[in-house]
Amino acid sequence: MRIQNLLWRTLLVQSATAITVDPTSSASIKSAASTAAHGLLTFYHGNETGQIPGLLPPPHFWWETGGMFMTLIDYWRYTGDTTYNGLVSEGMLFQTGPEKDFMPPNQTKTEGNDDQGFWAMAAMLAAETNFPNPPPDQPQWLALAQAVFNEMAARWDESTCGGGLRWQIFPFNNGFNYKNSIANGCFFNLGARLARYTGNQTYANWATRVWDWEASIGLIDNEFNIYDGAQDTTNCTTIDRLQWSYNAGIYLHGAANLYNFTEGSNLWGDRVSGILNRSSTVFFRDGVMTEQACENGNNCNIDQSSFKAFFSSWLAGTTILAPFTQPTISPLLASSAKAAGLQCSGGATGTTCGFKWTTGAAYDGTTGVGQQMSALGVIQSAMVQIPRKAAVSTGSGGSGGSSGGSSGGSSGSSSGSTEDDSSLPSFAPVTNSTGGTSVGDASAGISKPGGVVEPDIRTTVKDTIAASFLTVGIVGSVIGGSLIMVLEK
Repeated sequence: MRIQNLLWRTLLVQSATAITVDPTSSASIKSAASTAAHGLLTFYHGNETGQIPGLLPPPHFWWETGGMFMTLIDYWRYTGDTTYNGLVSEGMLFQTGPEKDFMPPNQTKTEGNDDQGFWAMAAMLAAETNFPNPPPDQPQWLALAQAVFNEMAARWDESTCGGGLRWQIFPFNNGFNYKNSIANGCFFNLGARLARYTGNQTYANWATRVWDWEASIGLIDNEFNIYDGAQDTTNCTTIDRLQWSYNAGIYLHGAANLYNFTEGSNLWGDRVSGILNRSSTVFFRDGVMTEQACENGNNCNIDQSSFKAFFSSWLAGTTILAPFTQPTISPLLASSAKAAGLQCSGGATGTTCGFKWTTGAAYDGTTGVGQQMSALGVIQSAMVQIPRKAAVSTGSGGSGGSSGGSSGGSSGSSSGSTEDDSSLPSFAPVTNSTGGTSVGDASAGISKPGGVVEPDIRTTVKDTIAASFLTVGIVGSVIGGSLIMVLEK
């Protein structure tokens, strides 16, 4: 009896030490984000002696560290805490590779377009937030994003499906015949953001081309569902209809950038509204974010456990670029941040984050980089619904765009936030004409007109077998998720 009482008291203490998030208070959000960020960095050792900067330990894939750095740049952006800036810069620069394009020799054999894209989007975010620039003799954030964009443009493949990027870069990797929304979404998102940052219409033209292609083959349907991908061996006629939150988020955020760049065009405004309205139904349950394709069946893998981090970030960014979305997004971020904090009640500290936010304070027992990063992402993203000072008002698309300068924060929030924190910045992403300091290179990644230099990769039987096992694991996970969804229906 005494042992049972002691265990019960221990459980109560653990529950009591969950991360408390008051979404109406910037101080509470900052404190909660700090705790979640500290927990996330316990999984990273790349800044330790003898370790490789920019790598999470196995079994995490390389792309996820790029996603983690993107989340940590947002952490600095929303909280002002510089604690992790040094390790972020160190890791990102270490992984740029000899061609300054995020194709390091230690990853290139298995690198996909989406992998490279996530690192490029981290660099793009660094440019947009004026994250401390690297030394002059190192690759610069904007130029890194441009290099990856240029290489993706050169990989655009019209030999099948009428266009699109393949999932994988090299034909010796399984998945080369799959054209998916996340690889093309990285290209779309980069193009939209580079258009806004530089004012160069060419980037916007490419982004529009990606959207039109996605819609033409049915990866984006008339109701703004965004599906996973299709095999080019059937000319993309059979669609994998799994829906992931980060696919919705990457297109939503890209569309919001183009809405801002075009000074509020109806076309991009309607697309922003369409994705947002559909996403608020698909990826939220009672106002709380959920990764519905795998979370209901408790079978989210390491990658999928991180998707809500990026979805949260892109939702928050959308409220800044397209303020008309704030009445919809702000309550969702506020309720999800609060629910995520309640799930952060595990581990020895009682603040390790679980994944199923819809279960409230009942810790789901899962632990990992994805769980911790997703909680951090949504908690810090809730900062955008705190009323704050306005930024520069309407200008040309390349100078910040229409409405983007207001950041959606100066007029209050529909989520119930009453704090008026005029000390908070607007969080509006800068451009090269509104204070952006990152140095670009429009020709980065291009070795000759119409092409890029791809490293001479030699594969062995061992490499091929390893890649096959990796793909079997990924496909098995997707099939498993599909079966769970069908059974639940």
